[in-house]
Amino acid sequence: MASLLCCGPKMAACGLVLSAWGVVMLVLLGIFFNVHSAVLIEDVPFTEEDFKDGPERIYRLYEQVSYNCFIAAGLYALLGGFSLQGRLNKRKEYMVR
Repeated sequence: MASLLCCGPKMAACGLVLSAWGVVMLVLLGIFFNVHSAVLIEDVPFTEEDFKDGPERIYRLYEQVSYNCFIAAGLYALLGGFSLQGRLNKRKEYMVR
């Protein structure tokens, strides 16, 4: 059976660490954007026209950025799963048959 191993154990470990850090950071950012944190206003793509209609448009922009953070966290989790699979495949190659 062909192995799906495409990265070594060091690269897989690096991928696991980076994806774990990315998932934690992006989930926290998504939560903070979802509660409309005032500190993150500089990261929301708004125009001057968005302020004229009241805070509802700004809140929608906050929620859109929040969804984008959650989607990116999911992609990082998939990358972490792929790296974990690479490490498990490498472990199987060393087992005696």
